[in-house]
Amino acid sequence: MKDDRQLEADVAAELEYDPQVNAEAIDVSVRNGVAALQGVVGTYSERRAAEAAALRVAGLRGLVTMVDVKLQPVHRRSDAEIAAAAEDLLRWHSLVPEDKVHAEVEDGWVTLEGEVDYEYQRVSAEQCLRHLVGVRHLDNKITLRPRADAGDIGAKISAALARHARREADRIAVDAQGGTITLRGRVGSLAERDAVIGTAYGAQGVTEVVSELEVAG
Repeated sequence: MKDDRQLEADVAAELEYDPQVNAEAIDVSVRNGVAALQGVVGTYSERRAAEAAALRVAGLRGLVTMVDVKLQPVHRRSDAEIAAAAEDLLRWHSLVPEDKVHAEVEDGWVTLEGEVDYEYQRVSAEQCLRHLVGVRHLDNKITLRPRADAGDIGAKISAALARHARREADRIAVDAQGGTITLRGRVGSLAERDAVIGTAYGAQGVTEVVSELEVAG
């Protein structure tokens, strides 16, 4: 089991290792297994890259991101320009249903709204805008449409976990109440937790996933 000092060193090293991140601009602290990132970066995509780097570190129990985005002059765009570019990207993305998702922009903060059938469509809409010039923050408010033909969602998710990683499936309990899934058990890292949640969202009929998963220290 890693102590806070080792976790802090590992997160700092992972930030340094990632070429998308200026590690010198981000301070790392860890308390009781929860990492906090603080600092100022030049783009929203760099902020997300720093989060992803920290999530890769085994042993972390949680992550808090307090990294601000301060755009350089070369990256600044008007809200109208960002909104127009966002709508184009959403329209041209093959995994985002046409005319189902729209973007509103205020002071560089992009809010995605709409309703789709699957979690991968909701995630794809957000991912295609992460690297858009001028974006300071993304708020994904896209909802999932309930499906009447959901069937035995819990059994389908358990089977999917078993196909993907038997080690995970043996440690995780899946409770399905309608389209809401609650996951309980232990995983080895925050990245593994997110992968399990993603597997649950992949089942047809799932509208919400509640994670009660514990991350092993």
